[in-house]
Amino acid sequence: MSISLDAVRDEGLLRAGGPVVVLFSGGRDSTCLLDLAVRIAGAEAVSALHVNYRLRDSADGDERQCRELCERLGVALEIRRPRRPESGNLQGWARDERYGAAAQIATQRRADVAAGHTATDQVETILYRLASSPSRRALLGMRPRDGSLLRPLLKYTREQTAEYCSDRGLEWREDESNDQDAYARARIRSRLVPALREIHPAAEENVLALAAILRDEAAVLDAAVEAVLDGRGEISLSRLRELPDALRALVVQRLADGAAGGPAPGAARRATEVAALPDHGRAAVDLPHGVRAVADGGMVRFERTPPVAGSRPGHTTGARSAPLN
Repeated sequence: MSISLDAVRDEGLLRAGGPVVVLFSGGRDSTCLLDLAVRIAGAEAVSALHVNYRLRDSADGDERQCRELCERLGVALEIRRPRRPESGNLQGWARDERYGAAAQIATQRRADVAAGHTATDQVETILYRLASSPSRRALLGMRPRDGSLLRPLLKYTREQTAEYCSDRGLEWREDESNDQDAYARARIRSRLVPALREIHPAAEENVLALAAILRDEAAVLDAAVEAVLDGRGEISLSRLRELPDALRALVVQRLADGAAGGPAPGAARRATEVAALPDHGRAAVDLPHGVRAVADGGMVRFERTPPVAGSRPGHTTGARSAPLN
């Protein structure tokens, strides 16, 4: 199946005149996405962001390629060259710089942000999460729309984006680090996916089909959680205890996520401990990712864990349970 302009337009993520900031690396996927965005939304509605991390000898060549294509397509291009940190998670830093810059530009333009994630990326993401995160939610994969973040290419493979670019006469750049084993994603791409294909030729399609089934089931589970909470940010301990184990865990996870302002992985596994908090007086249990469950007068709510004296900013201690004065 080739990438059809009409099919991408019919998905409704990219629309005529709809302002959008395309994350543009110069690779095949983002090149395909940028061209589709221009053809659907119009060049005046599209802007591109290229982040030159200057981590590779070819980085400046990538930047030149992006400039040339944007000039050819009539797209406004913004270049960011962040300073590399001396230590820490390099991939996490790069991701934060890219999405932070995109959010800033999108806010100024009142635009969505579009990323060139493909079905190939989806498979790799799910396999990585399967190995690294003991969570059902980790297997749901990326969604076509996540707030203002759009992923119009999730139905298409990396091979299909290359075919689209070739058919359109669009050149792209290859990131040689994608073929190196320094990062987990590259090892999944070069070792795990080929091994799964040897086991079953439709392995990748089956991973994607399973994720789609789990997302449909997640909608049902979310509705069940909504019915229990009924819009409230707290729940009685007696009600929490009477819930089935699986639903109790989902309720705790939902409340913990709300307190954290985003995902707080691991909170669900502490649901039994939360439910065991006393009905009388005040007590609390500290959960992962800086979240605390506080029991007060038979009700339990979730909030950010207060910093411990002498701890570093953003640092949380191990979990603990204690009465509160």
